[in-house]
Amino acid sequence: MGQVLYGHTQSRWEETRNRMTPTDSPIELSVVLPCLDEAETLEVCIRKAQDCFAANDVLGEVVVADNGSTDGSIEIAERLGARVVHVADRGYGSALYHGTKSADGKYVIMADADDSYDLTGLMGFLAKLREGNDLVIGNRFDGGIAPGAMPRMNRYVGNPILTGIGRLFFHCPVKDFHCGMRGFAKTAFEEMDLQTTGMEYASEMVIKATLAKMKICEVPTTLSPDGRSRSPHLRPWRDGWRHLRFMLLYSPRWLFLYPGLMLMAFGLILGTRLMFSWLHIGELTLGIHTLIYCAGMVSVGFQLVIFSVLARIFATQEGLAPPSRRLEKMFRYITLESSLLAGGLLVLAGLVGTVLSVLVWREQGFGALQPGEITKYVIVSVVALMLGVQMIFNGFFLSLLGLGVRRRGRDGR
Repeated sequence: MGQVLYGHTQSRWEETRNRMTPTDSPIELSVVLPCLDEAETLEVCIRKAQDCFAANDVLGEVVVADNGSTDGSIEIAERLGARVVHVADRGYGSALYHGTKSADGKYVIMADADDSYDLTGLMGFLAKLREGNDLVIGNRFDGGIAPGAMPRMNRYVGNPILTGIGRLFFHCPVKDFHCGMRGFAKTAFEEMDLQTTGMEYASEMVIKATLAKMKICEVPTTLSPDGRSRSPHLRPWRDGWRHLRFMLLYSPRWLFLYPGLMLMAFGLILGTRLMFSWLHIGELTLGIHTLIYCAGMVSVGFQLVIFSVLARIFATQEGLAPPSRRLEKMFRYITLESSLLAGGLLVLAGLVGTVLSVLVWREQGFGALQPGEITKYVIVSVVALMLGVQMIFNGFFLSLLGLGVRRRGRDGR
């Protein structure tokens, strides 16, 4: 069955369509509902959206992105005049992505099909979109959460923590990071180029919109108890981890750079102190074994910093993150040649220290060495060798990846 449009008379629709180019659509708003066996609540959701269209003179459509329903959901949607988009790839993100791609509206509002979100309140979202906002997210904590609508763990622990991490990592302005009801311009959706297929789709949308410096705002929305008799598809611990994992992977600074810098700084400061004398803290003495751990922290921290750069370049090349001017500037100075020079000097320093240590060992008849001054210099020499080798080979890899960054920058893609 074809789509049914609500909110304008047929003559007005025909009149509008005749004024537009063949690629334009007369539809202002598409409501996209992901669906997997939602027969109990799908009808009420569709009717609420259609009633809102009619009551506010909005030319809109309801798109049901079906993920393989077998309970009659498809028939319900078609009977009510909604347009059904069959999505073969399973997952919340897949359903919403393909449903939105098929939507004809200038604006899109997505919501769950379990009747937990108030689809009679579309106008608050649409008004903000009409004002020029690219992404409008519902705030359930401002709008009101009905008793039993959200588990206590999600309400007081999960959502606040994940929202706080999102605001810290990406400086997102929203205070309800994972509200499932949100609206966006279709052009903004195309620019986001969303990739994830699961529940982390919601996080990816907010993060990419923030990184692209889109106009984002919130509107209060209510959350009611799930209207279905069966258990929801949501799995709090699993889905919470997926959101957290995505945010960590999408923020190389917090996953790699900051921990790496902290390890390097701590290892260098404490290790330098131990090179002069052992450190006594009460009855505790930090000596040669602590120095070995400091050397390990410096080496691991350095590689984490390199990982942050590699991850950022990869994300840029794959379209997961916008191009970075910092990376382009970095490649003006950090070249393969400069990496080879710096790495070569570190390796040379390590070799010199190793030779000197062997000479001291020879003077002692190549016998067993007691921990002391020579061990300190052996540790420093090994660290210099490790960092030098890491710098040389990472220089080759960075140079290879940098070709793609510079090419993308020149072409503007």
